[in-house]
Amino acid sequence: MAPTSSSVSIKSAIAASQQYLFSLQSPEGYWWAELESNVTMTAEVVLLHKIWDTATTRPLAKAENYLRSQQRDHGGWELFYGDGGDLSTSIEAYMGLKLLGVSAKEPAMERAAAFIRGRGGISRARIFTKFHLALIGGYEWQGIPSLPPWIMFLPGGGPFSIYEMSSWARGSTVPLLIVFDRKPTFKVTPAITLDELYSEGRTNASFGLPTTGEWGDLLVGLDSAFKFAEQFNLVPLREEGIRAAERWILERQEATGDWGGIIPAMLNSLLGLRCLDYASDDPIIARGLASVDRFVIETVDTYRVQPCVSPVWDTGLVVRALVDSGIAPDHPHLVRAGEWLISKQILDYGDWSVKNPQGPPGGWAFEFENRFYPDVDDTAVIVMALHLLRLPEEKLKQQAIQRALRWVLSMQCRGGGWAAFDIDNDQDWLNQLPYADLKAMIDPNTADVTARVLEMLGRCHLSIDPQASERALAYLAREQEAEGCWFGRWGVNYIYGTSGVLSALTAFAPESSREMLQRGAEWLIQVQNPDGGWGETCRSYNDPELKGKGNSTASQTAWALIGLLDAAPWIGLPADPAIARGIDYLLHTQKPDGRWDEQDFTGTGFPGHFYLKYHLYQQHFPLTALGRYSTFLAEKPENSLS
Repeated sequence: MAPTSSSVSIKSAIAASQQYLFSLQSPEGYWWAELESNVTMTAEVVLLHKIWDTATTRPLAKAENYLRSQQRDHGGWELFYGDGGDLSTSIEAYMGLKLLGVSAKEPAMERAAAFIRGRGGISRARIFTKFHLALIGGYEWQGIPSLPPWIMFLPGGGPFSIYEMSSWARGSTVPLLIVFDRKPTFKVTPAITLDELYSEGRTNASFGLPTTGEWGDLLVGLDSAFKFAEQFNLVPLREEGIRAAERWILERQEATGDWGGIIPAMLNSLLGLRCLDYASDDPIIARGLASVDRFVIETVDTYRVQPCVSPVWDTGLVVRALVDSGIAPDHPHLVRAGEWLISKQILDYGDWSVKNPQGPPGGWAFEFENRFYPDVDDTAVIVMALHLLRLPEEKLKQQAIQRALRWVLSMQCRGGGWAAFDIDNDQDWLNQLPYADLKAMIDPNTADVTARVLEMLGRCHLSIDPQASERALAYLAREQEAEGCWFGRWGVNYIYGTSGVLSALTAFAPESSREMLQRGAEWLIQVQNPDGGWGETCRSYNDPELKGKGNSTASQTAWALIGLLDAAPWIGLPADPAIARGIDYLLHTQKPDGRWDEQDFTGTGFPGHFYLKYHLYQQHFPLTALGRYSTFLAEKPENSLS
């Protein structure tokens, strides 16, 4: 390799990163950092407290400071860093500020209103934004799709039921069956209007559902039939469906008050119960509101809301990074982390068991508590983390791993891969529903989650049925793009997907996958930036021409390096200068205290519609890359950078 930074600087960079991560560990053993999204989470929580009349018990004046701080020079608010402003996000931020008493005549609000009207105004917003406006009279309910409550009674084995929705869509939709049926308009203080955000003027606005000229317009016609039935009280099993939805909500509330571990499900559940006249001091509501509070990050000046919290995910990935970079597997900090992770294994039958009744429980979820929704991706990461550790109770650890293995293997989809939360959750027509403009109604198998499972199996030397193995490898072969890359469902984007698959194939089936490995590695090398790093914009989900293109970031550079380092011994890449340049990028962008900074969002919620910034991604993934490179040097000293 071309000469660059010395091995001494690599060792010091690793040590600094390790110490920085150790400084972030909680006394209980876990790691947990902010999970950032966009301002809609905060605006919707402001709205929730106004509706429940609990705003005065929260420091919402700080939310005003936060919303103001996120407005950009063009007047709008962003979906992800540097996107130029997003219409629906901006409308909700504007609504939040008005609910907090900010005058529409302020210059900042006038700039915001001009930005919103210039993008088409409220009439062009997404359904979920319009729904929040309708709750306070800012939009007409007739423009919101109908959700008939009787869908609660559709059987799980039929062509459609609530269990054909993705877990996140299901947890958010069931309470909306109540809200959309009741169509409330809540009085809030201060009372506000948003008429100034209609480009055509509210009196000229059309509140019908948009049509596209495609087959999905049939569903718009079906919605008209639902509305006719509502108008003339012809909806079958209406009240029975409402009560079934209420029972479903109550059954799925965690003891900690959470629903589904995500803010949309939590807020919608509280709104649904509000429509059923629950009181704010009811223990169910009090616990629910307290769970929302735990998603808040409050500083001296600001109040902002995370869409979710990620302690299990963060802890598993940090543990892997620390061991990969040379920390002893029985280090006291890691033992505490491992024991905490084992305590979080879910032994309950959650929603996943409706379509997978033969599977035994044993997965992990993303959050502190979420017994109904373990996910395959988290579970595979935690198994790999535990496998690396030496714990005082090794037998207990092995039992946890075997229990997780049985659950994961039972979750393989008919397509050959694995999805996040459910099995065979792939009815794509649901994304054509008028209600589904986020295009996130299903949870099909994906290359990145499938890769994580195969990497787990390979690294932990866990056995799998040969037929299941063949189906999984065939799935990944089908999913490889013409350029050689793979799509990244849960991380931005093709760099994430490609790195994951390269690591999986080298751990699980390197000999039979050489061609796939070669093409994937060559694509990563081709998209490396001139500064030695890698980066990819969130826009690549909408524009295929942007695959692998974007400003270099620490996390995406680390992903590319991890994939290349894992694949290198199998495809003749050990001397490629791309790896050296990438390592050099990480060394030169590390801060003196051992951390890395990046502004870009590199996590994905809903491709094209909702993005995430995991504040630990830029810390532990670079450490993993440096650690694996250090091991690579030790095994093949002739490839040293120095």
